[in-house]
Amino acid sequence: MRTPSAVSTTISARPGRVSSRASAPTPTDEPLGLPALLIASLPLDTARRHPAPGPLTDFLLERAADAYTELLADWQPVTVATLDLVPGPLGKGPLDGALRAAILERLPRVAFLAPEAPSEEMPALRPVEAEVVEGAGAETVGVLAEVFPTLLPAGLERRVELRTLGIGRVPLTEAIDRLAGVDRPPTWWWRLYDSLAGVDPDRLTGLPVPLAAPEPVDPETPARTRTTIGPRQVLLPQDRTPAELTRLGLKVAHPDAVHPLLEKLGALPATPRAVLTTPQVRAAVAGSLDAGEIWDEDADALDAEELAETVLALVRDAELEPGDEPWLGALALPDEDGETAPAGELVLPGSAFAAVMREDELAFCDAELAERWGEQPLAACGVLADFVLVRATDLVLDPDELEPRDGDFAEPDDAGLLDAVDVWCEDVLDRLPEAPVPPVATEIVAVRDLDLVDDDAWPQALAMLARPPLRDALTQPVRVLLPDGTTETVRSYTAWWLRDHPVLDGRRPAGLRAAGTDPLLAGLYDSADATGFEDEQVLRALGVRTSVAALLDEPGGAAELLTRLADPEREVTGAQLHALYTALADLDPEQVTLPDELRAVVDGALVVVDAAEALVADAPDLLPLAGDLPLLPVSPSRAADLAELFQVRRLSETVEAEVTTVGEEHDVPPSVHALLGPATPGTYIEHEELRAAGVELDWRRTPDGVIHAATLEGVAAGLAWAAGQWPRRFEVAALLEDPSRTAELARDRWFD
Repeated sequence: MRTPSAVSTTISARPGRVSSRASAPTPTDEPLGLPALLIASLPLDTARRHPAPGPLTDFLLERAADAYTELLADWQPVTVATLDLVPGPLGKGPLDGALRAAILERLPRVAFLAPEAPSEEMPALRPVEAEVVEGAGAETVGVLAEVFPTLLPAGLERRVELRTLGIGRVPLTEAIDRLAGVDRPPTWWWRLYDSLAGVDPDRLTGLPVPLAAPEPVDPETPARTRTTIGPRQVLLPQDRTPAELTRLGLKVAHPDAVHPLLEKLGALPATPRAVLTTPQVRAAVAGSLDAGEIWDEDADALDAEELAETVLALVRDAELEPGDEPWLGALALPDEDGETAPAGELVLPGSAFAAVMREDELAFCDAELAERWGEQPLAACGVLADFVLVRATDLVLDPDELEPRDGDFAEPDDAGLLDAVDVWCEDVLDRLPEAPVPPVATEIVAVRDLDLVDDDAWPQALAMLARPPLRDALTQPVRVLLPDGTTETVRSYTAWWLRDHPVLDGRRPAGLRAAGTDPLLAGLYDSADATGFEDEQVLRALGVRTSVAALLDEPGGAAELLTRLADPEREVTGAQLHALYTALADLDPEQVTLPDELRAVVDGALVVVDAAEALVADAPDLLPLAGDLPLLPVSPSRAADLAELFQVRRLSETVEAEVTTVGEEHDVPPSVHALLGPATPGTYIEHEELRAAGVELDWRRTPDGVIHAATLEGVAAGLAWAAGQWPRRFEVAALLEDPSRTAELARDRWFD
């Protein structure tokens, strides 16, 4: 055995050119897969072709591993290519395998890896401290390496050498999480966002965002850049974003860090409307009256005056309309006496509402504030410049839950702000079918503060209410969903309130009739002076009656008409009563409540009688036999419908009138057939004296359809009635008297 000599190892930058055999120094047949030439006095076996195993060989291999790692540690320049010098774990033979294992045991603590961002302090990395970010591009890794110097360049994730060395792998999501609390300039964050532009947004939810800092108290000591985790709830500053927003605790991104990626990840542009609807601003407004100061833990105090100025500016720039954000009514503003009050309890000086409001009902807002800001922002914040709408959806119609109350302006849909809303609810329920659970109003739009109007100012107030958007709250009925799934329409709250208050010349609209309208309503309703108020739809909504058709088309209209007809103090003519009953006969019986009393004709006089005693006058030949029976006059074609509507009997079903005299049968002339049509009877019976039920009659049509008559006029009336041509009876009489008048009468019918 030869005496061992010093170990010599040479690493080649071109491993393919190095001998693949170990030299001892005599070349052997032992394969060596390292990218290096190993020269060592290794003990050989008897054939002198392979090293002999034993302590000496082990010792020399340990020294060879030391030499290899020293060469790697001193390698210059350090580049990504040094990974090629990392041996794999599988050797080509026992010697090669043992040498590889010894080298790999040492390499994790050897600084030979090229970092993404080398520096004087860290020109190379040890594998135990190096990390590779998975799923990140080269630009992203380059930016992250400025914060994490142990990062390897991008694109090495699949290199087997990294697994061999046990180098740490960091998912991009984890690398993003590590950025929490990192203090870097906003421009650095912008570069990071730009490098992440194509990454799946779900992997970036924890991305920190640098926030704009409030003005520093000491200009020589600038505030540290704060960050927040996640772009959601972050506002992206615009050209006109107020600096005071940071003092309200709002998360406003630093302008130098704003990147399109942030909006993609959920950040919102700091538009005036977006800023106003943030929880921080809403909380500040809600507490502005009591707190006096709004605090942010890292900002100086923001007093109520500064808050008001900031909010008014946002409202102005957002171009809000009154009622868009009802919670703004809680904003503390100065009143005319210098005290603070909620905006929703102040009136704008010189406004339309101020002109109709009762004196000293509400305070005016500060005149200087009103002049400086104008109507739009103040009215949008709830200062009363006009009537205000209250909107509510899916409102349960339970009077106990709708008691009027003072609003805290926190709820945009608060029907409790309406005067006597519980009474309106009770009135609605009285008009709907009883149900085990309360019905639901799908949507309510109502005008509040009607009870604040001065009695003498109602002409101006009504003119205001007749204009959009207030008009719909007055004219549109409310749709109610019943428990069985059906729907009904009921009177709107605004119309209901106005009907029962003296808003028309000191009189209640309900019970009035617009001057010059349907004469059938004369006597039933008092005339109202509608000068300057000619909108029929508005008048109807107010309860001012304009026509019978409109009255009957309204929920409860038929019941109202019948109630007035049953009032003996109301004057009605016979013709008027006939027309009204004919109109009522067109209604669906299911929609009309049976009245207890009805206006009827008794012996030519109009009187109020018990509904159960009334009879529908359906047979003109029986009128002489009616005596003192109470008759309901109606057009013949509607007699059966009216009887069904009121559940009363007809005259023909009540009075029995058997003809007791004998007459002579005659044929009906052809000219009468031509006039009355195919329904004309072929014959009639002429009597010298016609008597039925002991009474002398002009004519009688018996239940078997036979016409009995004692006079020419009686024959004409009977034939016209039997043919369903009652208005033609006078023409029939003329033809019976003089058949030659056929052509003359035919010509006259041109003008029927």
